[in-house]
Amino acid sequence: MSKTGFFLNLLLFSFILSASLSFGQSAFKKGLKRFDKGEYQLAIQHFEKQAAKDELAEESYFYIGECYRLSNRLSSALPFYEKATKKEDIDEKAHYYFALALMRHEKYSEAKQVLEAYLEKAKDTAFKENAQKLLSNIEVLKINLSSKESKFRVKNMARINTPGSEYSPFYYKGFLYFTSNRHDSKIHQATGTPFTDIYKVKTKGAIIDEKTIEPLMQSFNDYGTHEACFSISPSGKTAIFARGNSGKRKSTKDVNLYISRRVKGVWTSPKLMKCNHPDSWNSTPVFSRNGNTIYFASNRPGGYGGTDLYSATRNSKGQFAKVRNMGPQINTFGNELFPFVSKKNRFFFASDGHPGFGGLDLFEATGANNTIVVKNMNRPINSPSDDFGLFLYSQGKGFFCSNRAGGKGDDDIYTFLNTDPDKKTVKYYLKGITYENLDNEHLQVLPDTEVQLLSKIDNKVLGIVKSNKRGHFRFRIYEDEAYTLFSKKESYLTSRSDFDMHGRALRPEELVKQETTHEFEIDVILNKLELNKSIVLKNIYYDFDRWNIRKDAEQELDKLVALLNDNPKIRIELSSHTDSKGEDLYNMDLSQRRAESAVQYIISQGIEMGRLVAKGYGESLPIAENTLSDGSDNPEGRQKNRRTEFKVIELLKEETKPAEEKNSDLEERLFGE
Repeated sequence: MSKTGFFLNLLLFSFILSASLSFGQSAFKKGLKRFDKGEYQLAIQHFEKQAAKDELAEESYFYIGECYRLSNRLSSALPFYEKATKKEDIDEKAHYYFALALMRHEKYSEAKQVLEAYLEKAKDTAFKENAQKLLSNIEVLKINLSSKESKFRVKNMARINTPGSEYSPFYYKGFLYFTSNRHDSKIHQATGTPFTDIYKVKTKGAIIDEKTIEPLMQSFNDYGTHEACFSISPSGKTAIFARGNSGKRKSTKDVNLYISRRVKGVWTSPKLMKCNHPDSWNSTPVFSRNGNTIYFASNRPGGYGGTDLYSATRNSKGQFAKVRNMGPQINTFGNELFPFVSKKNRFFFASDGHPGFGGLDLFEATGANNTIVVKNMNRPINSPSDDFGLFLYSQGKGFFCSNRAGGKGDDDIYTFLNTDPDKKTVKYYLKGITYENLDNEHLQVLPDTEVQLLSKIDNKVLGIVKSNKRGHFRFRIYEDEAYTLFSKKESYLTSRSDFDMHGRALRPEELVKQETTHEFEIDVILNKLELNKSIVLKNIYYDFDRWNIRKDAEQELDKLVALLNDNPKIRIELSSHTDSKGEDLYNMDLSQRRAESAVQYIISQGIEMGRLVAKGYGESLPIAENTLSDGSDNPEGRQKNRRTEFKVIELLKEETKPAEEKNSDLEERLFGE
């Protein structure tokens, strides 16, 4: 399925034959019936039979061209539009689309001649206006585009692409989501190709682990229906995608947007979104950076051309229902679709209405003083074929889709890298100091401590260093990646600290030098492995008079779970303490319940029950004064006393887990094999 395989059920336009034509030919009539149903591949077979009889040949060629165009195969339509236009009174659309097909084959001079000849006799106002705009675009192409080439290096992602169609890449936390028709056995009658589903694969930037490719769950992929264009909100709690008409009685009329929410780690059943127009095509959705707006394409009434770009913002009920057309500076007489908003709030989209090379091209829109400037991204990103579906996962690095010549299949996913020698770059480093926790209040530099930099996604070791005599260490890190620092030293408990680069990168306008070095700082704190030494767990809070574990407490207890997994030789007592408010016996009982609740949570995360002891001490072991010397209340002291602690009470015989081997492709970031 070429030209923007995103056309799930396709844009079904009905073209009715003029009453002056003869309907006596059975093959032609059968072709028209299939055509009107959108079954273009079957219609082509009937029109070819009719054309072979030399009766209604030009009309048949016109409809064959239309079938290829409407099933997103405009390049294949070229010889048929050419034959159709030899007839003087053929439908005016044939001349316009003949010129478009010529541009797909980089025959810009021939396309110009066709348009100029057509404009001399054009009667259809709409197509005449579009032809004039297209002619103007060809002039812009010759002057501003053909002689330029952007500073990008482009490569086909052969590990993910198939002879079928792969498109609409979306990168989120180590997974690349994409659309493909690789495995579906049911054939779509419009294109003669299988239906599309949504897949995901583990990846580090553009380095794909093809063994992990798998379709999303069945609730997202419905057999015999096109699903495509998957997108997740920045919070990770909401997903949207497009789904086509299933052909069932209760199905929607066209392609629509669906939404699913992540509740307790599980995606809910997708629901039809409020922002859809019920009788129109709605697809290619993406979230804004704050997640409160989505951008998508639709051919609903009131637009400026074929498909326009729209935005929809959340209403008071949390629904994306306030829909707004993005206006004539973005939208044209052609098709605009596949919007994308980068982490730097740069807006990209695909269009065949703005000046381009022939098919869909990728554009960047920038705005200032109420004026929007749309810039073609030029070659090698763009080509005479369809180029669309851009996604930036890092500064100057990303994915896009194309059905250009030389690909592995139909629509393919490509990677690109900005190689502009004048591009300003930033090298990021994470530096820190290793400390020993002396008494929950004071720290002391801990030299010669091994620190490992782990990938947050898969826990692979990316680098290993030892802190120097002053406890200092440093790692090279990269934009939009998440890390864990794993630290260990003999006779000390291991330590884990997280560091996430998402949202921390410097803005381009902040860069002055050609190459900038920027450092982030983090402290690593280890506790000496001593029996019965109490270690305070910070930020473990309970609701008043309650003992159930809150969400914020779960995050802190997860750190203790990691510590127990990293130190399998230890058995601990987990204790809860209160301040002096309330009766002694009540506080003792409440603290015991809280300690038991915390232990049960840890057990639920896979830690053996025998390694844990729950103990409530009530108010019996304060570490600060509950009241001041004058008898007044001491809120700070009470806060310190309301604490959760753990201490090692026994050393077991299990051996410590060996560290993982260092990842051999630490420096491999893009185009790695």
